[in-house]
Amino acid sequence: MATIIASAIAVLGTLLGAGITLAFQQRATDRNHQFTRGERLRQERLDAYSAYGSAMINLRRCLIHLWFCEHEQPPSEDPEAVRNRGFALRSSAQEALFKVQMLTDDETLSHAADSVLDEVNALARAESRAQLEDGRARTRIEIRRLIRSAKQHL
Repeated sequence: MATIIASAIAVLGTLLGAGITLAFQQRATDRNHQFTRGERLRQERLDAYSAYGSAMINLRRCLIHLWFCEHEQPPSEDPEAVRNRGFALRSSAQEALFKVQMLTDDETLSHAADSVLDEVNALARAESRAQLEDGRARTRIEIRRLIRSAKQHL
């Protein structure tokens, strides 16, 4: 009878040990999965924010160049070619904006990114050199502010 009780206790101990081991393994697997998912999201955000910042800088540079092509005599380059390049860069910037908006949880950051695109687009509509210079300085500051803000969400 003592051997049966000892055997039953051994079986129960083995089952309890296996159950506890399984629970710890599942918790470790879940933590690892959450960490991997979080790291992947962080990397996607980093890529999206970097791509958007680059797109803004390239679009800004092109629109400033377009302004000079349209307002200098003689133009340094064909304004139509620069305008077409600007359209392509604006499309890339909008695609990058959509990616930022899809990946961010912060509405303030999403609106700020949208606002920066509007401000950069307004550079081509500047009526004077003073307006262009003011917009140039403002957009440089706004792009940097947006990138600093986005960095906090990584």
